[in-house]
Amino acid sequence: MGNGKIDQLNAFLRGEIAAVESDRMAMDKSASESATRGVFEENRRSHEARVKLLRDEIVSLGGQPASGSGAWGTWAKVVEGGAKILGDKAAVAALEEGEDHGLKEYRDDGHDLDASVKTLIRSQLLPQQETTHRRMSDLKKALRT
Repeated sequence: MGNGKIDQLNAFLRGEIAAVESDRMAMDKSASESATRGVFEENRRSHEARVKLLRDEIVSLGGQPASGSGAWGTWAKVVEGGAKILGDKAAVAALEEGEDHGLKEYRDDGHDLDASVKTLIRSQLLPQQETTHRRMSDLKKALRT
């Protein structure tokens, strides 16, 4: 497997690390009894599981997993700032946008990867991303009412 494919998996990994960071920050800023906090926690756990899956895959292919979120870490800081200043609605809107981006990446960026990696995306990463996206989207709708 070429470097470009490991690079793509590391791009997915950086997005997942940023999602973990964003969900953790949003969770820390929401009230402990807040309904949003439970959703943030569920999504954080799901993204953490994907971080492990991606790291394991990259190592099995002889690559070096990314250790941080890179540019996506900036996104996590924006979410944190929004949660502090504007509250849960703004944090949820920002997190949902991040989930949208993750969904698009898994759907669009895996085309040139080999069959085993495509299987990983289709069988685990994409379905889990669809779940975390749906949770955040449902939460966003619920906060509008």
